[in-house]
Amino acid sequence: MDTNLTEALLPNILEIITGLAILMYSIKMVSSGLEALAGNKLKDILQKSTGNRFKGFGVGTLVTALLNSSTATTVMVVGFVNAGLLNLYQALWIIMGANIGTNVTAQLASLSSYTKIIAPFFAIIGAFVVLMTRNKKLKCIGEIVTGLGFIFIGTGLMKAGMDACMKIGEVRTYLDGLFATLNNPVLGILVGILFVVITHNSASGIVVLQGLIESQAISLGHATYIIYGLNIGTCITALFISLSASKMAIRAAMMHLMFNVTGTVIFSILNLFLPITGWIEGAFAPESHAAMFHLIFNLGATAFLLPIGGVIVKMVYLILPDKHDDSEGRKYLKYLNESMLSTDFQVGPTAFINAVSSEIGRMLEMATSNVSKSLNSVLDNSEKIQEEINETEEYVDYLNKEISYYISHSLTFDFEEKDALVLSALFKITGNIERMGDHATNIAGYADLLEEKGLKLSSNAQTEVRNMIQITEDSMRILLKEHPNQIHVKMAQMEQKIDDMTDDYREHQLTRMKTGVCSGDACVVYSEMLTDFERLGDHMLNIAEAASETDIRSFGLINEENKKKKEA
Repeated sequence: MDTNLTEALLPNILEIITGLAILMYSIKMVSSGLEALAGNKLKDILQKSTGNRFKGFGVGTLVTALLNSSTATTVMVVGFVNAGLLNLYQALWIIMGANIGTNVTAQLASLSSYTKIIAPFFAIIGAFVVLMTRNKKLKCIGEIVTGLGFIFIGTGLMKAGMDACMKIGEVRTYLDGLFATLNNPVLGILVGILFVVITHNSASGIVVLQGLIESQAISLGHATYIIYGLNIGTCITALFISLSASKMAIRAAMMHLMFNVTGTVIFSILNLFLPITGWIEGAFAPESHAAMFHLIFNLGATAFLLPIGGVIVKMVYLILPDKHDDSEGRKYLKYLNESMLSTDFQVGPTAFINAVSSEIGRMLEMATSNVSKSLNSVLDNSEKIQEEINETEEYVDYLNKEISYYISHSLTFDFEEKDALVLSALFKITGNIERMGDHATNIAGYADLLEEKGLKLSSNAQTEVRNMIQITEDSMRILLKEHPNQIHVKMAQMEQKIDDMTDDYREHQLTRMKTGVCSGDACVVYSEMLTDFERLGDHMLNIAEAASETDIRSFGLINEENKKKKEA
C-alpha cells in the first residue's frame, strides 16, 4: 500500500476502532448499571411472566430494552427453563419480545447526529456522579447516564472516521468491490454471525452498518443479509451455554435460533417481491436505514410467528425428542447445572433458589418413599424391596452431595441477606433428608435381620408397625404438600405424636417381654427400630423448622408445577 495512503488512512482507521471500542464499552456500561440497579427485580419479573403470550412478549421487550441485550435476556430465559420456572411456550413469547427490545440501542445510536451537543454533558454528568458518590444506586445511575453519553460519542467517532475514509478514492473503490460480494446471501449472513461471535453484541454491528450506509460505503440492500446474520448470531451464546444444561434448556435456546432463521427466510422471500429497502430509503434518513430495517425485520417476523408460536415449540421437540430411557440407570441433577455457578448464566437468586428447592423436592420424595418401603419391609420383606431401597438411598446420597456443593459455592455470590438465609435453610433441609434416608436404610436392615434369623414380630407389634407407617405417611404429606408458613406447627404436632407413640410402644414391648409373647432377639430388633422411628420424627421436624424460615412453596408442589410446565 502507498505510504501516503497509509498515513492518510491510519488516523481514520484508529478513529473508527476507537469509536467502536467506546460504543461496545458504553453498551456494556449501561447494561451493567441497569443489571446492578434492578437486575434481580428484572429477573424476578421475567421468571414470573407466566401469563399469556402477549404478557410474555411485553415483558421480554421491556427487560431487553433495559438491559440492551437480547442475548442476556435469552440466557436468563434458558436458565429459567432449566430451573423449571418457565415452560417452552412461556419462554418463546419472552424471546420474541427480546428481539424487539434489542432494537433500542440501534435506534438511540441513529440519533447521534442530533445529540452531538448533549452527548458530552451526559458523559460528564454521569462520570461526576460515579466519582463523587458512595451510594451504590446513584453510582449505577451515573454509569447508565455516562454509558448513554458514550454511545453517542462512540457512534459519532465511527461515523466521522468512515466519512473521512470514503473521501479517499482508492478506499471507496476497494470497499465497493468488497461490499458487492456481500450481496451473496450466505456470505452476508456469515459476516453478521461472525461479528456477533467476536463482539458478543449485535447492536454495535447495526451501528457499524449505519455508519457505512451513511458514508455510502454500502447500500441497505447489501446490508440486509448482514443484519440477518447479526440476529442469528445473538442466539449463539445462549445455545452454547445451554449445551451444559438440561434438554429443555437446549430446546429453549434452539427456539431463539429457529425464530431468527425463520424470520430470515421469510424476509429473504419478501425482499424478492416487495421493495422493502426502497420504502425505508425513501422514508428515513440514511443514518436510520439499518436500525429501521432491523426493527421492521423483528416486528415483521414476530407478527408472523406470534400467532403460530406453538409450531416452533413442536419443531424443537421433533428435532430434540424425549427419550424415555434418557435418565434410566443413572443419577443426574434435573434442575441444577454447573453453568448456574457462572455469572454468565444470569439466572439470579430467585431462579437459583427455585432450582435448588426443586432438586430438594426430588430428594425428599425419594427419601420419604424409602421410609415407607423400609417400614413395610418389616411386615413383608423381599429381595426386590431391599434392592430398591438401597438404590434409592444411593441416589439420595448423590443428591445430598451435589445440592450441598451448589449451595456452598453459590454463597460466594453477592446475594441479599434474605436469599442467603433461604439457602442456609435449604442446606439444613438437605442434611436432614439425607439422615432420614440413613434411618430408612437402618429399618430395612432390621427387616433383613429378622428374616435371616427366622424371627417374626408379634401380631401386636405388627399392628404398631402399621400405625408407624400411617403416621410417617401423614407426616410426609405435610412435608410435601403444606406451605412453609403452616408446616412447622403441623409437623410439631406430628412429631409429638411420634414421641408419644414411641414411649407407648416401648411400654407395650416390656409387657410382651414379661409375658413371653416377644422373643429376646426380636425385641432387641424392634427396640432399635423404635429408636430410628423416633429419630425420623426429629429430622422431619428439623426440615419443617428450616422450611418455615423460607418463602418457598412446598417441595412436592414445586415438583408438580415443574412437571406441568415441562408437559405444557
